[in-house]
Amino acid sequence: MEYLNFELPIKELEEQLEKCTLIGEESDVDVTETCKQIEQKLNETRKSIYKNLTAWQRVQLSRHPDRPYTMDYIKAICGDTFLELHGDRGVKDDKAMVGGLGKIGDQSYMFIGQQKGYNTKTRQFRNFGMANPEGYRKALRLMKSAEKFGLPVVCLIDTPGAYPGIEAEERGQGEAIARNILEMTRLKVPIMVFIIGEGASGGALGIGVGDKVLMLENTWYSVISPESCSSILWRSWEFKEQAAESLKLTAIDMKKLKLIDEIVKEPVGGAHSNRQKTFEIVKNKIALHYADLKKLSPKELVKSRMEKYDNMGVFNG
Repeated sequence: MEYLNFELPIKELEEQLEKCTLIGEESDVDVTETCKQIEQKLNETRKSIYKNLTAWQRVQLSRHPDRPYTMDYIKAICGDTFLELHGDRGVKDDKAMVGGLGKIGDQSYMFIGQQKGYNTKTRQFRNFGMANPEGYRKALRLMKSAEKFGLPVVCLIDTPGAYPGIEAEERGQGEAIARNILEMTRLKVPIMVFIIGEGASGGALGIGVGDKVLMLENTWYSVISPESCSSILWRSWEFKEQAAESLKLTAIDMKKLKLIDEIVKEPVGGAHSNRQKTFEIVKNKIALHYADLKKLSPKELVKSRMEKYDNMGVFNG
């Protein structure tokens, strides 16, 4: 397991506990009490560190290499019932955007999300989770199919942004994202959005309009990444920590600003520390919110969604 800089005290205590256990197994020395003390200190240190994370540390956790990605969630939640759907019926199948049909219990859902890679080869294959216009058009095609068959939509956001290449702009990157935002506001089926990692800029907004928008505890959602913000304002990446604080991009900040509906608690140590528990939490949240949303008629759904976004950013001085 990889450790971030601020997690090094946890690593040291885990190594001490491992050595202590090994000594007990290989010799006649009773180390039970010592192991208990180390374990207690480890739990206290873990709670203390993760209770007081800075905005930049949460950004680092959202990018942890062991953190589960979109397909990990879908496979864990839906199992063998997931059927991936491909292509935008115009240009090609964008590997950075994935989607398809899956079941939770007896209810079918349309799952859509950005997918990152696990190593150099798959990261290039997935374009580092940065979708081209055809990715957003594929997502819209799947949403429209879900609307046609009356299926709820679940969007899982994890992207450093939409792909900014020349060819993407030539094929209408801005238009594709804007079109998705427009169509999602008036989609006649429930939409549940989960930020499971990075939620950057229009790349996230392209599949980010929902009746319920939830952020996992150690994720971020912002118009720009801390590094890019730092490089623009200070001409250097050295001020990324300061930028992260100023951007108010954490789940706590987003909830205070009323830009999201709920913060989803992660296991202590982040989603990657107990993947199975994280999957179970997200699965339960999907079922719980759908139970409420399915009571609304299509007209009521669209009306409440429109009102929700109309009220964002309103300030009474």
